[in-house]
Amino acid sequence: MKWMEKRIEQLEDIPSVTRVEVGNPEASLSAVTPVARNYFENWNIRVVNREEIDCKNYLSPNRRDFYKITFFTEGTGLFSQGMHRYMIEEPTMVFIHPNEIVSWKNISPQSACSAGFYCLFKKRYVEGHPTLKAVMDRYKFFTERKAVRLTPSSVSVIHHWFSEMEEQAQAAGALAEDVLQAYLQLIMIESMKGESLSNSKPVADDYRHVHDFFQLLEEEAATINLDHPVRLRTAKEFADALQLHPNYLNALLKKHTGQNISTHIKNRLLDESKALLLQTDWTLQQIGYCIGFADQPNFSQFFKKYTGLTPAVFRRSYPF
Repeated sequence: MKWMEKRIEQLEDIPSVTRVEVGNPEASLSAVTPVARNYFENWNIRVVNREEIDCKNYLSPNRRDFYKITFFTEGTGLFSQGMHRYMIEEPTMVFIHPNEIVSWKNISPQSACSAGFYCLFKKRYVEGHPTLKAVMDRYKFFTERKAVRLTPSSVSVIHHWFSEMEEQAQAAGALAEDVLQAYLQLIMIESMKGESLSNSKPVADDYRHVHDFFQLLEEEAATINLDHPVRLRTAKEFADALQLHPNYLNALLKKHTGQNISTHIKNRLLDESKALLLQTDWTLQQIGYCIGFADQPNFSQFFKKYTGLTPAVFRRSYPF
């Protein structure tokens, strides 16, 4: 089928408020900023109407610090979460944990693909609302319950609540975040009336290798600190760790994401560099060492080449 031949694009979960006009369905994928590169931004929860976002095939390999709930009301597609794959062809709720690698392959027409809503909320938002966390833990959302087929009555109820959430988020009043978390609890409890989807089909070797690469990349990046600098930095080192030939792994990534191994490694190290610059008081020399550079000038040159800013200027550009 032709849809299977489409290249999976890098998922950019949130429209950048500075670069994408809200409600513009013509906004191109290139005009959207990956959330993994924005996770230091000062927001806690966002609600997005899927009809306002261009629907594409995508792959989201990056570690995030937010949870995502997607409400599919129409359309058909293959949704992969970690090593599980689900056929979405009826109204469904999907609960995505921050550490999950996900992909979506759309099968339905564009108009049906974009129906519904999604909500993103930060880990710190969950920590600040114990009752929300209690509901998530009690009903095992994001861990055991990851995809739920909704009952017809629940679809209309949940759609109404998401519409209310969208209005509250846009109003941005003093109590908006408290109101939104209350709606999230109601949505989760209502979702319990549905049936958990089973893993519909095994993941192909191609996707498994791509998944394993991103999993290894995340594991490598997640452990970076002063006592544990990055170990793997080259395409060959990653391929060797996965017991694959570099050319084969490179071809898989090009096929499924449009980018080669080195580009993914570079982007992930840039992500981590930005986080360390904004979330620590480490010197540029220390950050460069953690990222794999022997000296600070080489790190600064690398950072400026791909961001247009020196690390020092980037750090000063964020007031928090």
